[in-house]
Amino acid sequence: MSLRSVEELDVSGKRVLVRVDFNTPMDESGRQVSDDTRIRAALPTLSHLREKGARLILMSHLGRPAGKVDPRYSTEPCAARLAELLNMEILHTDDCVGWGARKLAHELPEGGILLLENLRFHPEEKQGAASFADHLAELGDCYVSDAFGVLHRPHASVSELPARFPGQTAAGFLVQRELEQLSGLCEEAERPYVAVLGGSKVSDKIGVIDALLRRVDTLLIGGAMAYTFLRAKEVPTGSSRVEEDKVWLAKKFLDRADNRGVKILLPTDHIVAPGLDCPEDATISTTLEDGAMGLDIGPASIQRYALELQAAATILWNGPMGVFEKAAFRNGTEGIARAIARSAGFSVVGGGDSAAAVAMFGLSDEMSHVSTGGGASLEFIEGRELPGLKALEENR
Repeated sequence: MSLRSVEELDVSGKRVLVRVDFNTPMDESGRQVSDDTRIRAALPTLSHLREKGARLILMSHLGRPAGKVDPRYSTEPCAARLAELLNMEILHTDDCVGWGARKLAHELPEGGILLLENLRFHPEEKQGAASFADHLAELGDCYVSDAFGVLHRPHASVSELPARFPGQTAAGFLVQRELEQLSGLCEEAERPYVAVLGGSKVSDKIGVIDALLRRVDTLLIGGAMAYTFLRAKEVPTGSSRVEEDKVWLAKKFLDRADNRGVKILLPTDHIVAPGLDCPEDATISTTLEDGAMGLDIGPASIQRYALELQAAATILWNGPMGVFEKAAFRNGTEGIARAIARSAGFSVVGGGDSAAAVAMFGLSDEMSHVSTGGGASLEFIEGRELPGLKALEENR
């Protein structure tokens, strides 16, 4: 890839539009950031730009406000947390475009930071509207992308806005690190290469499964998606969640893996309960009878998977092994996380729930890389074109 680094961009005295990913979880009150991981991830780029005399206008979305103003999704709490982290005043706008935003942006001093209100309060953002990109472009002189987690979105601030600054666009340190680390999973990865996939749906990971079957030596499957694969092998699945319309696809993947010499491991024991709301009835079972729902992989499966991970030179993990938000169904996900942390191999956690899990277990620093973008990381590994990345390349 041919990207300009933020270090190569002349930003002294300029207003720099920085696309960040401050889509952070909030506490119960909805007025305070409960996990500032994504805000902290942007600090190296923001600090560099300030040191070079830039005036920073930050853009982000937060949640899913359905294209209209909703105070529950205001980015103001993100501004407050950023102010604490940098020990400085962070300005915040009532809207991300318009006269007020322009006035604040033009009056920013060198080193000053302005965080715009939620981009998704305007439906034009998700629509990728050129007119909305034009309005955002009025606020700055150049563009930096440091939001890897949205590079796969054809949204106005991601794929349209860079074209307003030809020769004046760059990738921030976060984006550069993500691309460097994830490339290690695609180009001549050291073997044995083991991928762990979990989560609820096979349909969410069709592309990445197909790509991984061309690269990995072993694929470990857990989560609800494992039961679709077990059904494809004609193993009873009780009341477990099965994507009936994807059983044929799971069988196709199993056959393809067999033809390519890729080992696919499925759970042989499970944590079962009558339902998700019955954690007090959770038991270990090697069979799934009628009325029993598999909600986590069992201890024998954890041990079996851990042995594969121990011998791995390269590891990708995306998706929990069970409903880890509930303590009764957490051991599988924690067991996999700890096995990866103990491995001497190069390990990448592919964002989303997996990243949340390793953070919960205090293991983030034990992984080689924890991606900030679940969907973006999977699409990159699949080899799909990321609209935001393409825009950076074309306008470098």
